Amino acid sequence: MAEEVNHSSSDMKGLPKVLVLGPPFCFSSLQPLYSHKFHFLKSHLSDLSLQHFLQLHHPPSITAIICDSGYSVTAEVLRLLPSLRLLVTTSAGTNHIDLRECGRRRIQVAGAGGMFSEDVADMAVALLIDGMRKISAADRWLRTQNRHNAPWHSFPLGSKLSGKQVGIIGLGSIGMEVAKRLESFGCIISYNSKHKKAAVSYPFYSSVVELATTCEVLVLCCELNEQTKHIINREVILALGKGGFIVNVGRGGLIDEKELVKCLMEGEIGGAGLDVFENEPRVPQELFEMNNVVLSPHAAAITAESFMNMCELAGGNLEAFFSNKPLITPVMLTE
Repeated sequence: MAEEVNHSSSDMKGLPKVLVLGPPFCFSSLQPLYSHKFHFLKSHLSDLSLQHFLQLHHPPSITAIICDSGYSVTAEVLRLLPSLRLLVTTSAGTNHIDLRECGRRRIQVAGAGGMFSEDVADMAVALLIDGMRKISAADRWLRTQNRHNAPWHSFPLGSKLSGKQVGIIGLGSIGMEVAKRLESFGCIISYNSKHKKAAVSYPFYSSVVELATTCEVLVLCCELNEQTKHIINREVILALGKGGFIVNVGRGGLIDEKELVKCLMEGEIGGAGLDVFENEPRVPQELFEMNNVVLSPHAAAITAESFMNMCELAGGNLEAFFSNKPLITPVMLTE
């Protein structure tokens, strides 16, 4: 470890120190592009605790962090870095960051902005179509049952998407992209959001339960915070009804996962398409056995195209900060 530190000191002298936490999924591509501009401190390669790792790198000299949604940047982590002035996350969500503490200490935060909105919306619609038309289930069935010449009409029928009443929870940039796509299927859109949006003509429901009562599908696109944690509970699921379908491309904690599993097992809901889970990377084992559930490994935002764009955006935010320029995609903070 001492040799690594000495080597870094000689090669990176004078470069701004950026602590890497996670690391972000795109870091392997970002590092060679920006290693001549920043001294990346790769704590994930060390067996030491973060506190002991930082002691080797003089914490007061570290002014920036880069991370992703898989690493919780708590107030305790922030307190280890007295000179921290920038936090760059490669995710659209910020629930893994103590934004209140960042605001109090005037630490700037940069996120992904709306970069992933189209990709996530594509995945939301894909999960919905897959689940309602039973595409993945049909694929599994055909690969197994067709070996025994099972009659094809014995496979259960799916449901059409066209004309469905769809409630979108969180009508931000992702939610709007989902709505735009589903309109082309003739779906009837309504929504729940923190505030009613004056420029939007879709019906607004301040109560998620009331929204669920009027809909056949719920699509979750909102942020996870204290107000939205378990916004989908048993009451909402039962209001959606036995033929209802839930898609979650937000964060796993938006749904009371235990209640969702229970309702699926009891037949209280028609199905679900889930890209995110409450205790990632753990997924409830019961879901693996359900043909009315489509699962994705938190991959909605990552496409080949967006991968390199995210590298450039994260690097661009670092460059902007250290050049005393405005961040490209700042996250608004309140003290």
